[in-house]
Amino acid sequence: MLPNIDYSELPRALQHMLERGQPVKTLPRRSFLKLAGATGLALGAFPHVAMGATTAGGNPASALKPTQQPSAFVQIAGNGEVTVTINRLEFGQGVHTALPMILAEELDADWTLVRSRHGTNDAAYVDPLFGIHLTGGSHSIKNSFSQYRELGARARAMLLAAAAARWMVDIATLRTQAGTVLGPGGRKLGYGELAEAAMARPVPEKVTLKDPKDFRIIGCPTPRLDARAKSSGRQDFGIDTRLPGQLTAVVARPSVFGARLAAVDDSAARAVNGVKAVLRVPLDGGAEGVAVVADGYWQATQGRDALKLKWDSAKVEKVDSERQLVHYRELAGRPGPRKFDADMAPLATAPRQLEAEFVFPYLAHAAMEPLNCTVALTEGRAELWVGSQCAGLDAGAAARVLNLKPEQVTVNVQMAGGGFGRRFSSTSDTVVEACEIAKAARAAGLNAPVRTLWSREDDMRGGFYRPMHLHRARIGFDERGNVLAWDHVIVGQSITTGSVFEQFQVKNGIDGTATEGMRDPYPLPMRLTVHHPKLNVPVLWWRSVGSTHTAFVMETLLDEIARATQQDPVTYRMRLFGDKHPRHRDALQLAVDRSGYGKTHLAAGRAWGVAVHESFDSVVAYVVEASVKDGRPALHRVTAGVHCNLAVNPRTVEAQVQGAAVTGLSMCLPGSAITLRDGVVEQSNFDGYTVARITDMPEFNVHIVPSVEPPTGIGEPGLPPLAPAFGNAIARLTGKPLRQLPFKLA
Repeated sequence: MLPNIDYSELPRALQHMLERGQPVKTLPRRSFLKLAGATGLALGAFPHVAMGATTAGGNPASALKPTQQPSAFVQIAGNGEVTVTINRLEFGQGVHTALPMILAEELDADWTLVRSRHGTNDAAYVDPLFGIHLTGGSHSIKNSFSQYRELGARARAMLLAAAAARWMVDIATLRTQAGTVLGPGGRKLGYGELAEAAMARPVPEKVTLKDPKDFRIIGCPTPRLDARAKSSGRQDFGIDTRLPGQLTAVVARPSVFGARLAAVDDSAARAVNGVKAVLRVPLDGGAEGVAVVADGYWQATQGRDALKLKWDSAKVEKVDSERQLVHYRELAGRPGPRKFDADMAPLATAPRQLEAEFVFPYLAHAAMEPLNCTVALTEGRAELWVGSQCAGLDAGAAARVLNLKPEQVTVNVQMAGGGFGRRFSSTSDTVVEACEIAKAARAAGLNAPVRTLWSREDDMRGGFYRPMHLHRARIGFDERGNVLAWDHVIVGQSITTGSVFEQFQVKNGIDGTATEGMRDPYPLPMRLTVHHPKLNVPVLWWRSVGSTHTAFVMETLLDEIARATQQDPVTYRMRLFGDKHPRHRDALQLAVDRSGYGKTHLAAGRAWGVAVHESFDSVVAYVVEASVKDGRPALHRVTAGVHCNLAVNPRTVEAQVQGAAVTGLSMCLPGSAITLRDGVVEQSNFDGYTVARITDMPEFNVHIVPSVEPPTGIGEPGLPPLAPAFGNAIARLTGKPLRQLPFKLA
């Protein structure tokens, strides 16, 4: 997913814009379209609303941005049903419920009548802080909290104004409650009765928001709006898109990244019943492939299986995991650019010494819903249905492929079955591929929508992995565990070099995503050297980004120092935090208190493990119980202390922490690795690539530190500290520190 951005490293003008809450880029001016009717307060077709609009009476509208206009986000039906449009992709993180909760709170809506839907690539649905369509970096609630509160408050103010005008009373005599405006003398009007008139009212620029003590929706554990549909199998995802006359395409891809076609024999494929076309198409990274377009997925895959292809991979690098590790170790011994540069002279005289090397493999995103995109082309228009983390970027990429203007492309954001960062690549590879196929199909005379589907094998072998990393550390410390010098090296591919984020993330040759989570919050004298080799393996952010490996290194090494100096790991960390990191202290103390750490007698063969880590402005601490049985590590119980400031929906926080922890647990289990031999990915499905199963799931309890401060991210922070907490427990049992993921005990 999208990494944390260090604003101090951005251009000063951009820093000032972000500090003032302005978008990164100026949004276009658009007209305020007012198409209200008896069915609703908002436009049913996602309106374009912006500065310079006029009201029905010809009065100038407020200078509100598209992201601030209620008409783009709120639709109130005649029966009082409120539909909230979300400006993010829902792919399991709960924004389909949490964002409506925020808006409904200030709207004073009847929560039982609240519904939710996705937006498009319309300008209204950009991230209000970054100015681009974005779901990533655990920014959804954090960046849209104030936005959705104000949207709800503006809509409520318009409803009150409409009621005051109808009753001809002072608006100050009115109040709202659960979807109803209440007036003097027992008067009452439902929101549905006022929607049309409210739509004609001017949109207020300034609104008064509730005091958090008056919240009745925000902060309450709330079932998800999509829970029933998902649990009953009725929820449609992008892969379920069905349009009249729709065809399905699958692609034969080279087994080595970047390879091109040397020869194609498609005669047998064309003879398969239901196959409509066999098309040679360009793929991401300069590669080529063959798309088989057919009536359905089965026919398309049968046609693909019948292809006889020869590939030319002579001009591309063939990465081999074993050779890659040798190369990384050699790079770790070389000088390189430095993130931190503390004096390392104390290493030579430190009373205690520790040296360690860590290895982390490539990891696949392995979302339950494989990649897909449906494209419908008409004269001068294109419409896409896709689970997109960045609808605007994808629309622009589609426009370039199809020789259209961006405003001629509509991206209908679809519910997605997971993603973990894979549905947002800076090259928009999934969308570009689907558009290339749709364009070629149209040129071949197929005037029908085309749905491009990836199989599980396509998805797992298709690249864009969490990069492989090697860490090497030399640490000098004293008998009290005071670190005197910490010399550290990281070797791994950059995920932002060459992307739209390079100018923000890469400084002095160092990708900030590779080093996030290093050193802080601990006051350590560290020299950090970073090498970013370039290899022919596509890489991308993966849930919790750099913290997937840095947290494990930091938290296991600190635990090792605590053990070496015979200190309790909790007490040791608390001492290092001092009084400068209260959120870390509170999260860790909460986990300790609720777990019974140090007070509860553990069963024979079990040990405690502790870790705490901050990512995306939230802190998660774990206290775990683990054992080793028949040479295999087992996780039995996890207690989480979470500090994410205000928890909009505690159930979402609990689910996200648990889900992220399961992903973190998967990293520890044998077989959780993507490896390459002579350029070919060796894993293709879940029989060869391990993810945690229900039988691996421990007892899990999540506890949230109370706060009324604006919320921080929660989709990713639960992942990083799980593996080190588990590893620290195993190290206490075996006496041997773990130096790689997945765990290797022998």
